[in-house]
Amino acid sequence: MTVRPPLPHEFLRPVPSFTVTGDQLSEGADLLPEQTYEGGNVSPQLAWSGFPAETRSFAVTCFDPDAPTGSGWWHWLLFDLPADCTALPAGAGTVPFPGLPAKAVHGRNDYGTNDFGGAAPPPGHGPHRYVFTVHALAVDTLGLSPDTPAAAIGGTLAFHALARATLCARHETP
Repeated sequence: MTVRPPLPHEFLRPVPSFTVTGDQLSEGADLLPEQTYEGGNVSPQLAWSGFPAETRSFAVTCFDPDAPTGSGWWHWLLFDLPADCTALPAGAGTVPFPGLPAKAVHGRNDYGTNDFGGAAPPPGHGPHRYVFTVHALAVDTLGLSPDTPAAAIGGTLAFHALARATLCARHETP
């Protein structure tokens, strides 16, 4: 029997949820080939609504809890999105970052780059879950640098979260 690691927010302080959708991304569905590491690292389109009125900024993350690392794998850490930003076009996390608000900050993912890094589970490891989360935050800016470690960004997001919206897709490398 395979035991799957918990989703990343199960251990955090509970907060209300809101809605996140993607034109080419849906709950439980497979990622598109271009959303994989080998397929181009193209971040998916996302849109969100129903977040708290007191939201002052947003962050978007993608985390793989099934990575065989003991600590999962951060694929995307994007923060300091202004409160009036309620959508990102496909590719906003991919150089040259089309449609990304000017003051948004990409944190360093576990590939060591400051952008969206697509799915790349080890061959034969089975299906992996990719948890895309939009965090509604109580602050205008996290005050973190692009080189802040992913775990520190995640902890700061948890501390300032007013609400979270998640969408969990999957990918498997045969």
